[in-house]
Amino acid sequence: MKFDVVYRPPGSGFTLVETLAVVALLAVIAVMATPSFVAWRVRDQVDARAKALVSTLVYARSEALRRGARVTVCRIDAARACLAAGQPCANGVTDWSCGWAVLAERGGTLSLLRAQSLLAAVSITGVQTNLTFTPPAGQLIGTFRSFDVAPHAPTQATQGSKWRRCIRIAASGLPAS
Repeated sequence: MKFDVVYRPPGSGFTLVETLAVVALLAVIAVMATPSFVAWRVRDQVDARAKALVSTLVYARSEALRRGARVTVCRIDAARACLAAGQPCANGVTDWSCGWAVLAERGGTLSLLRAQSLLAAVSITGVQTNLTFTPPAGQLIGTFRSFDVAPHAPTQATQGSKWRRCIRIAASGLPAS
């Protein structure tokens, strides 16, 4: 009876020491890269929230033009009800990070057109009152307005002006970031 034996030449695999060295190197690289990934995520959230606010303002202005009626953008609570100026939302903040809604005035009542939910990681400071766009030109009632979008709790890696976005709204109702 003859058994087939598979011959394995020496050195045809990784040793335990080589494998542990590679794992240790990958761990060091991961530890060094983690702060960059966290900072990237925060910057992405700030950019996304700023774009969402600009998009909402453009939408509200266009709806005021299209409908020929007043359209209001207001801060909202968890039940999607407008908050009064300075009134805190569920997480205790009084800025626009609570979320916001676009409401159209129709026959003296407001109907919800669009809503943006809470994002606690981003702080949106600025005007505390509702923004109302009026027909026929979609103008914003009031004067020049602005919003500052930034990380809610900035770390040392996410401080400074490059982590903030400023959105300005002219009296014509057009936002610019």
